[in-house]
Amino acid sequence: MKNFIKYLFTIATVIFIGGCDLEEELTGQYTEPNTVAGSEDKDIPLDNSGGQFDGQIVNDDLEGAFAKLRDGTAGHNGYWSIVSVGADDLFVGQKGGDWFDGGTWLQIHRHTNNATHEGTNNAWGATYGAINEANNVLSRGGLSDNEVSQLKVLRAFFYWRLLDTWGRVKLITTPGQDVLQSSRSEVFNFVEKEVLDALGINEVSASMDLTNSPLTTNDRKYRVNQFAALALLTRLYLNAEVYTGTAMYQQAVDAATYIIDNGPYTLSDENYSIKNLAKRTPDAATATAGNINDPDNLTGYAAVFAPNNQNNPEIIWSVNFASNLGGMNFAQMTLHYASQTTFNLANQPWNGYQTVTEFYGSYARNDRRLSNFLEGPQYDYAGRPLIDWAADDYSDTGAQEVDVNYTPFNNELEPNACRQCGVRMYKFSFRQFQQNDMDNDFPLFRLGEVYMNRGEARARATGDWSQSLSDINMIRRRAGVPEYTSISAEEYLAERGREFYQEALRRTDMIRFGNWGDTWWEKDSPSEPFRTLFPIPQGQIDASNNTLTQNPGY
Repeated sequence: MKNFIKYLFTIATVIFIGGCDLEEELTGQYTEPNTVAGSEDKDIPLDNSGGQFDGQIVNDDLEGAFAKLRDGTAGHNGYWSIVSVGADDLFVGQKGGDWFDGGTWLQIHRHTNNATHEGTNNAWGATYGAINEANNVLSRGGLSDNEVSQLKVLRAFFYWRLLDTWGRVKLITTPGQDVLQSSRSEVFNFVEKEVLDALGINEVSASMDLTNSPLTTNDRKYRVNQFAALALLTRLYLNAEVYTGTAMYQQAVDAATYIIDNGPYTLSDENYSIKNLAKRTPDAATATAGNINDPDNLTGYAAVFAPNNQNNPEIIWSVNFASNLGGMNFAQMTLHYASQTTFNLANQPWNGYQTVTEFYGSYARNDRRLSNFLEGPQYDYAGRPLIDWAADDYSDTGAQEVDVNYTPFNNELEPNACRQCGVRMYKFSFRQFQQNDMDNDFPLFRLGEVYMNRGEARARATGDWSQSLSDINMIRRRAGVPEYTSISAEEYLAERGREFYQEALRRTDMIRFGNWGDTWWEKDSPSEPFRTLFPIPQGQIDASNNTLTQNPGY
């Protein structure tokens, strides 16, 4: 009877949550414009020391093409989702009728997805849509050499996504063009050449000279400079053996070293601090305010991903997100419905994405990167415990759980995943009075990855993992955890996981290390080898006039 009354009480707020495509979002009581300090529009140039948004906005002929980076990079049911949910760190639990979605996210988690999967089709379409926009801008002419080079690197980045995710795709470089499908090696060669041409060189080496590159060295994070192009090459070369069968680890080392030695970037450490826009400031006289201990500022690693991260010294190339631009909705994707009152969100979250228990447990308890997560009892803006009024979750003792508590424990993937269980994504931290879409810029490349790529490439080039220690320990020091004195390939992969959680790199890393086919929580069967590539969407094949064929195994 108690459950029945609770369900009646909350039917107005939960009845619409069942269809987790979530095209129709729930409207909460907090709809006033943001008046919290630090809430000004991102385009207004203000002093960064106050945590504001200045210096990066670019108005040029390239904006339409670069804006396409927002399509699928940090939102639900597209590129980010399909490459993230299939790894061993994140999942979308089926909570009764909520988040079943025809089993699509269960299939991605267990590597049983097929060629009709909606998210896969969305990712394919958005990526080719972005390529088409770059082609359109290039075809109009009237661009400088610098602008042409930027667009070609941008297009190469999108082709890297296709190379990494589907392998055999069409290399379309002209609007309205249709071509035959290229092999994975041909796509790799295309991406490499486009970037090398933009850099004004024929190959990457320790002695390369970039003085003839049309690209500049200006630190404009929403555009491509020499260092962004080289960062793409570090990732391309690190995975070259997977893509083509031929290792190119020394080239990855050389590209990374050039960025580290010549670029203006530094790791965001404890010397870098910005205003914490998620800080709750209840009346100090309230009895419940003691439950809140939000810091005034975010420093170091946490500052890289904050809503006011646009000038972070570690970021090389990022995607410009803002609430009025759309495309990033991590808060909606992960938070429990009741967490709306913690951050005064405009609309009720969807309670979908959770973190795998074992992955969360891989962090040392003093690791500063635990800022990646929301964990433990949750409180509203005034410090009052959040209540799950429709609670149907039970503790190990059989007692009903009513207070919202993001526990590391997860009971099951399906059919009744605990609605409060699993620590939640918080790497791209939230802000007070946030809209459905967030303001945090998404780093496509940052110096932390360049160090990790170089360390791994050094180890693989020499067959000696101790060669990675100087680079990986840069990351460990920043995280506040003990430096390694020795390391194995297995531990290097684990450290990459801790560093790059929620940055859409885990799948690529696991494939490179040979772990993608492993079993893990709620994935009891090893994956077939062909599943290192996604199936090409069947609808695309059907519409291709026999110019697309399916990847083997599907």
